Amino acid sequence: MLHTLNRALSRADSWVHRLEAICLSGGILLMAINTIVNVFGRYLFSQSLYFSEELNQILMVVITFMGLGYVTRKGRHIRMSAIYDLLPDAWKKRLMLLLTLSTALTLFLLSYYAYAYVAQVARRGMITAALQIPMYWTLLVVPVGFFIAGLQYSLAFIKNLQSRDIFLSFSALDVYDESQTDPLM
Repeated sequence: MLHTLNRALSRADSWVHRLEAICLSGGILLMAINTIVNVFGRYLFSQSLYFSEELNQILMVVITFMGLGYVTRKGRHIRMSAIYDLLPDAWKKRLMLLLTLSTALTLFLLSYYAYAYVAQVARRGMITAALQIPMYWTLLVVPVGFFIAGLQYSLAFIKNLQSRDIFLSFSALDVYDESQTDPLM
């Protein structure tokens, strides 16, 4: 049963990872192309793309919120670990369980509130200024990003319940790597 659960969780994690990779790489690539085309248009034809700034703002939101789950999966999120690092492993494990569970619950709550806000924007019929697309389309990634990050923290919680080791995420073990802090390495 545990093996089947882990396999299902790994498969779901893999699917979400592909979705994030497409959104992140596509968003960054589209932002770069949009910016380059806008610069060429401005300097070669004295004409900017009227929607360029708005599109880049939308893409920044996509990259930011889809990146939440990605950095959580990789165990690369910002951590304040001075006290945590001083604790014995048994207490680190307990604290990691508390942190992953409480963070997951908080992110799910934020996802709910973000969804409620997006629904309110949709009801108002707001549209973007330049592209004239429904504003809620540009904001849908916010509750989705919070939800995916909540899932990643939930997976980390489950992994920490199952393992003797301490995991930052479903696949990232909590290990101290000096090369991450030494600028000369």
